[in-house]
Amino acid sequence: MANDKDTLDTDNHVLQEHGMYVFMDSVELDTIKPVIEWILTENFVVKKKQKELLLLVCSDGGNMEASFALIDVMKSSNIPIKTVGLGVVASAGLLIFLAGAPGRRILTPNTSILSHQYSWGSDGKHHELFAITKEFGLAQERMMKHYKDCTGLDDATIQAKLLPASDVWLSAKEALELGVCDFVSDLPRRPTSRAS
Repeated sequence: MANDKDTLDTDNHVLQEHGMYVFMDSVELDTIKPVIEWILTENFVVKKKQKELLLLVCSDGGNMEASFALIDVMKSSNIPIKTVGLGVVASAGLLIFLAGAPGRRILTPNTSILSHQYSWGSDGKHHELFAITKEFGLAQERMMKHYKDCTGLDDATIQAKLLPASDVWLSAKEALELGVCDFVSDLPRRPTSRAS
C-alpha cells in the first residue's frame, strides 16, 4: 500500500506533465531544487513544450538565497511562467511569486501577503562578521531591484509601503493596488459537460 508521500509525489508528477507545479512549503534549498529541476526539464528535456508553465505558490517564506536561485531560473526560462498565489504568500515566497511572467501573476481573493525587510543571523569572529556586511548590502540591493522590476514602484514607495521597518500584511486587493500582482481571481474551473 502506498503511503501519503508516494501518493503526493504521483499527483505532483501528473500535474507536472501538464505544466503545473504546486509549491506549498518553506523556501529552502532542498524544497526549491525540485521546482528548478521541473523548469529546466520543461525547457531543455521535454520535446513537446508547454506554451506556459503554472507555478502555484503558498509559502510562509524562508531562505532568500534559495528564492533567488529559483528566480534566476524562472527569469531565464524560454517558457513563460504564470504564478498563482493562494493561502499565504510571505517573505521569500513573495519574492518567488513576484517573478512570474509580466501580466501573468494572479492572487486568489483570500490570499494573504506578507512583505518585510530580510532578516539574517550570523555568528563568528569580528573580522568574519565585518566581512559579511558586504553581503548584507548586496542582499538589500537585490531585493530592492527585484521589487522595483516586478512592481514598477520607485525606491521610496517600496520602502514606505512594502519594506518599512515593520512587517506589512496585505489583502489581495491591496497587493493589486501596489502592483504586487496583475489580477485577483478565483482559480479557473474545469469546464463540465452536461449529459444530453
